[in-house]
Amino acid sequence: MNKKVSHGVVHTVPPDLRRMLLSSSHILALWEDITPVARNEWICWIEDAKKPETRARRIEVGRSKLLGGMRRPCCWAGCPHRSR
Repeated sequence: MNKKVSHGVVHTVPPDLRRMLLSSSHILALWEDITPVARNEWICWIEDAKKPETRARRIEVGRSKLLGGMRRPCCWAGCPHRSR
């Protein structure tokens, strides 16, 4: 499976998140529908996790929230790497 998964404006999609996005054409379509800045926020939020179990949980929470209509992670200050 060699489908395209769009990256953020600063961050690239890591392999674990890419696997989740490619697990469903619906979730991939939702991902592709959000802006590059929003994708960047999701990627950075996931990569900001310190522990592997937190990262895995964030990927699942992100999946659930995207399916629920959220376009950015909630209650997070945002990617500190984004240039303004």
